[in-house]
Amino acid sequence: MSRLAGAARSLIDPRTYAQAFRLLHFASYSHVQQVRLLNRGANVSFAPNVSFRNAERITIGEGSHIGEHSLIWAGNSTGRIVFGKKCLLAPHVTITASNYGIEPGAYVMDQPKIEEDILIGDDVWLGANTVVLAGVTIGDGAIIAAGAVVTKDVPAGSIVGGVPAKVISWRDPALAKQGTA
Repeated sequence: MSRLAGAARSLIDPRTYAQAFRLLHFASYSHVQQVRLLNRGANVSFAPNVSFRNAERITIGEGSHIGEHSLIWAGNSTGRIVFGKKCLLAPHVTITASNYGIEPGAYVMDQPKIEEDILIGDDVWLGANTVVLAGVTIGDGAIIAAGAVVTKDVPAGSIVGGVPAKVISWRDPALAKQGTA
């Protein structure tokens, strides 16, 4: 009976409706409005809770999929994010094309942003909780292990992991013998 009384109190509490409004506003701001600005190929799919920022500078190649709770944030003025075809992003991937400066003598938040393009090739798989930072190019066919933080370019066909991400293997054994992509 007390459960029912608690539910009834929730229905008459204005804070319940205020919270619902905040959630709807955020969803519209970070997803619905931004999705309209995306440049995307055919058969692109993404979860309804993916957060996009500055989507007019985001291009998603055909057949790509972005997993739940991912954050895809282009720069405020110049930094673009470009995905190739058939890219697969697991849940909780963060990609940001801008970063703050770290010069001493000024608060980090007051420093100018550094924006650099992120280019992701065809057939790239980003594992769960991967972070890709501004200025990175990920070559075709690369795989980024779960939890990796990508701070430098990734060769085509490589498998990278760690913090910061480093080559740990190759999709094609012939590439491993060469040591290059």
